[in-house]
Amino acid sequence: MSESRDVKVLGVWTSPFVMRARIALNLKQVSYDFLQETSLTEKSELLLISNPIHKKVPVLIHNEKPICESLVIVEYIDDVWTSAPSILPSHPYDRAIARFWAAYIDEKWFPSMKGISIAQGEEAKKAAIDQVIEGLVLLEEAFVKSSKGKPFFGGEQIGYLDIALGCFLAWLRVSEKMHGVKLLDQAKTPGLVKWAERFCEDPAVKGVMPETDKLLEFAKILFAKMRANLPK
Repeated sequence: MSESRDVKVLGVWTSPFVMRARIALNLKQVSYDFLQETSLTEKSELLLISNPIHKKVPVLIHNEKPICESLVIVEYIDDVWTSAPSILPSHPYDRAIARFWAAYIDEKWFPSMKGISIAQGEEAKKAAIDQVIEGLVLLEEAFVKSSKGKPFFGGEQIGYLDIALGCFLAWLRVSEKMHGVKLLDQAKTPGLVKWAERFCEDPAVKGVMPETDKLLEFAKILFAKMRANLPK
């Protein structure tokens, strides 16, 4: 590992967005301190000082300067630690496409997956499941185009879009277990099924990917609270 130059990641182990920062640092072989928030409801003073706008994790603190928002953090890491491997594609068009799909994942796809667990009634749940699967089919097509027959969206090694989607794999498995559905399916998304296996086995990912059963217990409590707060 290279010198950390005073690098800290402020986060929680359950957050897929925090995972993005940690995977990017691992890819660059940068050592860092992982400072965990102890409560989801009571924010630490360090978090409130570091991210006064959104008051949420992750925050990367580099030489006492905070950087917020997971994809911004990933790009910052790629810019600061320029040693290989590069995280963002080198060609401007490929970079633009990767950013487009990363925005789709955050703004459309992940909210629909979260929607499965808070859906009220079987019809609403089925609609949310269908939406997630439709999104995965679109991402399968994006994978085929971006990877050009190579193991990852980014080519031979994990890149920007791999991190953007791969951080949600533990939560996807939790959704499958909680609701008895198959979201990542060999018949519909064969490329993504193999990609997911490779991603989770990568040394940069293995140590930070939450265990499914441990995350499942956390998810049951979280979604029960969320459902309780929904309007009746």
